[in-house]
Amino acid sequence: QVHLVESGGGLVQAGGSLRLSCAASGSIFSINTMAWHRQAPGKQRELVATITSGGVTNYADSVKGRFTISRDSAKNMVILQMSSLTPEDTAVYYCNANIRTSASILSQRSYWGQGTQVTVSS
Repeated sequence: QVHLVESGGGLVQAGGSLRLSCAASGSIFSINTMAWHRQAPGKQRELVATITSGGVTNYADSVKGRFTISRDSAKNMVILQMSSLTPEDTAVYYCNANIRTSASILSQRSYWGQGTQVTVSS
C-alpha cells in the first residue's frame, strides 16, 4: 500500500504565500515524477507543476514565476511553494506521484493524495 498525504492548505489573502507539502509512505521502492494538480469549482483538474527524480521541473504558464516545486527524495516528499497568490489560484490541490513498489517497472502506478483546499481571498 502506498499513501500520499498533503498538508499546508488554507485561507490566504491575495498577494500572500502558502507552502504545500506532500509525503509519500508505504511500500515504496522508488519514486519517479512527482506533481501537483489543482481543481477549481466547476473546472477540470489541471496540472500545476511537475518535478522528475532528477530534479527537472515544469510549470503551467499560469503559475510560472510564482510557484516553485521541489522534492526531498530522502523523505519521499514534494513541496509546492506558492507566492503572489490570486483568487484564481483558489482550488483543491492534489499531489500525484509515479511510484514503483518493487524493482519491476510493471509495479509502477500513479498515486494521488486526498487533496488540500487553498482559498485566496481578494
